[in-house]
Amino acid sequence: MELIRDLLDKQVVDRKKTRIGKVDGIVMLVRPGRQPRIGFVEIGALSLARRLGRPIERLVRRGWRLGGEKSLEPHRIPWSKVRDLGVDVDVDIDVKDTRIFAWQDWLRDKIIRHIPGA
Repeated sequence: MELIRDLLDKQVVDRKKTRIGKVDGIVMLVRPGRQPRIGFVEIGALSLARRLGRPIERLVRRGWRLGGEKSLEPHRIPWSKVRDLGVDVDVDIDVKDTRIFAWQDWLRDKIIRHIPGA
């Protein structure tokens, strides 16, 4: 498997086929005397920024104010929840049971609803 080619930047869909983001990062588990293995896939702006380099990561950290520091951390999906790597990455989770859309909910509740005609 060509991990970078087959996984990074692919659309992730939950068990109800809801689009929940793209794979922005891969977390490998490295243990002494054993082969490395995939532990998690990550979704989130900070994970993507880390791929683009330190200056971009710093900009994201400085500019991200919505929802506080906790919302900045990428959402990790255990590799054991990945069901299929086709056109999309199918995962066995329900997005409603996660905080993946928390920033969108915050934006809708705190900003958008106050715009006339929204």
